[in-house]
Amino acid sequence: MNYFLKANKNLLTYSLIILIVIPIFGFNFFISFVGNILLLLFLIPLLLLVLVIIVFNSYKSKIYTCSNCGAISLALSETCMNCGADLENINKKNKLDKNPSESTIDVKSEEIK
Repeated sequence: MNYFLKANKNLLTYSLIILIVIPIFGFNFFISFVGNILLLLFLIPLLLLVLVIIVFNSYKSKIYTCSNCGAISLALSETCMNCGADLENINKKNKLDKNPSESTIDVKSEEIK
């Protein structure tokens, strides 16, 4: 009997905890507790996936392609590492940073009869 208690100390501990918790708090608490643990096990990988997508999009916005040689560069320097072309002009051309107030749209009105 002494060997059984030593070998299954964790099992005995968890059994006693469950037998004490269930009568005090009831089955509703136990089911809610297990449900919350399962929900966390589902949501943690989902959260990690969202973080990976956010990091991927931030790196994607920092990747530039040289117009002269076609080399791919992270925005670590202002010049292409392969041919030496100026990447700063490429960055300005590729980004759409115009404010709506700077551009005008010509609209012609016509009367419908």
